[in-house]
Amino acid sequence: MTMADDAPPSRRWLARLARRLRHVRRIEMRGASLRRKVMLVVLSTTALALVLSAAALLVYELQAYRQSRIADLQTQADLIAGATAPALDFNDRTTAMEKLHMLRLRPLITAAVLYRGDGTALASYAQTDDVTRDLPRQVQPAGHVISGGKLELFHPIRQNGKQIGTLYLRTDYEITHRLIDYVLILLAVMGASLVAAALIMARLQRALTNPILQVAQVARDVMTRGDFTLRAPKTSADEVGELVDAFNLMLAEVGARTAALEQTNQHLSVEMAERRRAEEAVHAAARRKDEFLATMAHELRNPLAPLSNAIEILRRLGDSDPALRQRAMDIMGRQLRQLVRLIDDLLDVSRINTGKLMLRTESIDLVRVLQGALEVATPLLDKRHQHLQVHLPTGPVYVDADATRLGQVFGNLLNNAAKYTDEGGHVTLSMSAQSEGGVAVSVADDGIGIAPEMQSAIFDMFMQVDPALDRGKAGLGVGLSLARQLVLLHGGRLSVHSDGLGQGTTFTVWLPSGAPPTRELPPPILAQPPLRPKLKVLVADDNVDFAHSLCSLLAAMGHQVDVSHDGRGAVAQALASPPDIAFLDIGMPQFNGHEVALRLRADPRTSACRLVAITGWSQAHDRLRSQASGFDHHLVKPVDMLQLQPILATIGTPGAA
Repeated sequence: MTMADDAPPSRRWLARLARRLRHVRRIEMRGASLRRKVMLVVLSTTALALVLSAAALLVYELQAYRQSRIADLQTQADLIAGATAPALDFNDRTTAMEKLHMLRLRPLITAAVLYRGDGTALASYAQTDDVTRDLPRQVQPAGHVISGGKLELFHPIRQNGKQIGTLYLRTDYEITHRLIDYVLILLAVMGASLVAAALIMARLQRALTNPILQVAQVARDVMTRGDFTLRAPKTSADEVGELVDAFNLMLAEVGARTAALEQTNQHLSVEMAERRRAEEAVHAAARRKDEFLATMAHELRNPLAPLSNAIEILRRLGDSDPALRQRAMDIMGRQLRQLVRLIDDLLDVSRINTGKLMLRTESIDLVRVLQGALEVATPLLDKRHQHLQVHLPTGPVYVDADATRLGQVFGNLLNNAAKYTDEGGHVTLSMSAQSEGGVAVSVADDGIGIAPEMQSAIFDMFMQVDPALDRGKAGLGVGLSLARQLVLLHGGRLSVHSDGLGQGTTFTVWLPSGAPPTRELPPPILAQPPLRPKLKVLVADDNVDFAHSLCSLLAAMGHQVDVSHDGRGAVAQALASPPDIAFLDIGMPQFNGHEVALRLRADPRTSACRLVAITGWSQAHDRLRSQASGFDHHLVKPVDMLQLQPILATIGTPGAA
């Protein structure tokens, strides 16, 4: 770091000002002083204005001269045409020559020719013999032409509305001498104007330049003495005076702001350090995003590969091997559920971040929720030959919560414990009451553990415990973030503890205790099968494969199914043959699902039809809009028969609502 870098801001500013002033001084020493510059600016501006004015005046005068010459020659042509018309009518050459020779009294006209109607010359006139040789031998169209210093005019001669001949006139059009005269006059006027401007400016420029030079002198004195109390004298109240005032105010503030600038530099240093940390965080988030995208692609391909294989098995196998066919269908079902789970996790995170996730809280038995989560995680634990230890109370433990969401939390924690523990390892699920008025549930394993520096970031979105881990275990990196946010929504907390890599991990969920339910819930009433299961069904979806596959399932159940792939066709199909139930996609061409539902509800033939929305839109406002459009149910793709059968079973006889 140089000495200039260590100098206070005021010194650095004065150093720059001094360099600028030395530059100005060098210019003055070379003879280009401020006064000369101002004089040059004024005189150059005046000269430019005079040149433009002179050019405009010159152009105007030339145009006026041209128009006057043409108008004069036109007037002469009118007079001569009137005088020679009788001679032309009687083909009297002698009279025509006499009339043309009267042009000797008009020395500006150098030649004239009188043409008959057939274009032959009747008479001519020329000042000299040289002019006679240049006379045109043929009649040209009416009008004037300026060329070679001559102005020529062909003027038609008419009598009783009929053209009986043509008159040709020529005159000299010498513009050079006139142009020279104009230029000389304008140069004289411009010279006199510039001299007058120079004399006036010589008297006035001191009032303009002296205050500026005094400001420069004060700036030099401030630089040499370091005295910020010096001021430049103000001699006028115009813009120059305002410049002097501004300079003096600037000098007054420079000293006071030096300390403030130094303090600002300190703040800037702190902010730069914080910005570097923020940039590092952004880069880390970008890396986690890239890792998440790569992981998501891997996780999506994992179920897609066996799905593709199972489809190929069904295509090649047909009905020849029922056992293998059933195995392929089981594979497809498991992998489809895996895809749905991945998508649901991402959607749940989005709903929580936007505040759109609604909990259906009630007094529930937490022990039952944990038992349900164990049922979900047991297949993975068995597959990896891991030892599960469960320590749960024998009686119920009540909390006010959403059973589905808590099952999602504990299922995620148990699956993580199984994935990040080696085969033959140990996983423990335990519950203990605490004095804080709540209950704690722990999921512990003796797996890979978590490094101390990673434990504070393990709940971040897209964070992987070990990026180098086998991708078959990695997951999307959203499960723990989703679990913690769900626990927070319940008024609880989720914490993690690990002694380090290879030392296992323990996740602990604390939830506030709840009161037992006031009454026992009645057992669910199973829907009775329809009296007439054969229904008229309409399926409308622009996804052709989905529409036809759903039609095949419904037809296999014994229903009569019609299909359409756009909204307009769905309305026409429903009005032509009213269905008992219609499954409608929302995002269809021509009419969307909402428009179709409104049209069907408005028509008496289909107003009682059961309407079911089947769509990929799953937010709360999507369901509310479906309800407002007249839908009875809102199902999110993909759907299975467990969702469709209860809806179909609620419909009575065909045609009933």
